[in-house]
Amino acid sequence: MKAIIPAAGIGTRMLPATKSQPKEMLPVAKKPVIQYIVEELEEAGIKDILIITGKNKRAIDDHFDKDPILLADLKKKNKTNQVKDLEALENLNIQIFYARQAIPSGLADAVYKAKEFVNGEDFVVALGDTIIDSLTKPIHLSKLIDFHKQSNAICTLSTEKIPKEHCNRYGILDVEFYSKQTNPTFDGHFVVKDLIEKPSINEAPSDLAICGRYVFNANIFDYIEKIDYGKGGEKQLTDAIRLSREAGKIVALQLNENEKRYDTGTFPLYAKAFVDFCLKDEEIGPELLEHLKKLNL
Repeated sequence: MKAIIPAAGIGTRMLPATKSQPKEMLPVAKKPVIQYIVEELEEAGIKDILIITGKNKRAIDDHFDKDPILLADLKKKNKTNQVKDLEALENLNIQIFYARQAIPSGLADAVYKAKEFVNGEDFVVALGDTIIDSLTKPIHLSKLIDFHKQSNAICTLSTEKIPKEHCNRYGILDVEFYSKQTNPTFDGHFVVKDLIEKPSINEAPSDLAICGRYVFNANIFDYIEKIDYGKGGEKQLTDAIRLSREAGKIVALQLNENEKRYDTGTFPLYAKAFVDFCLKDEEIGPELLEHLKKLNL
């Protein structure tokens, strides 16, 4: 299965930090956000990744290019830790391809640019500003792919419970439990009856939000072609998913207690992700923890 990372958004909520660099390249501990996503895809067995980029996104291409001169210089200077980190990046068992979305006209339009790349097969979409941290194996994305295959769905969504007051930030699901007969481990597995893009609290059918991971049947492209521009003057992927219900089942898998989503699209959320991942880092964590204790927070 191939994967798409939409990373063409302007990142206005993260200005001025994103004025001249992609929001996907902002560091979380030692790595940029998008590297966590690429590593997640590799761990789920995905080898071919298409990144949809746009204006001022060249840093993404540069980051995943091999740099033998830098690596040789680090080795010459005995920078052991840096060599280890750089080799881990350069030895990822993946191929990365790029396509450009010249005008940021919505997530659905970005996904549509992958039509020829996926070549009629099922595929994964992983949003470029969302990290899913899985503390146990198999990781969440692997389970999402398996559930998609088992369910024979046209679309399988990753979901999590959020505070109701945050519903206007995400696509929200209206669901029912997946059948026990077809899936004995049905807890956290849902059939999606409907979904609404960024509803108000009163409009929200539940507190289950789409959390940045999707598995699609290639038929989704037919429905992207049918939708008009929606909220924000953009083509919304949720609109295409809603239409696709006529062609097949939509299901969702909820994050469990050992899986956590990090949305890095606003400064408060980004700060939380940065601190959490720094605390888990063997080199950064102890000193940062000591500093936080001194602040008496």
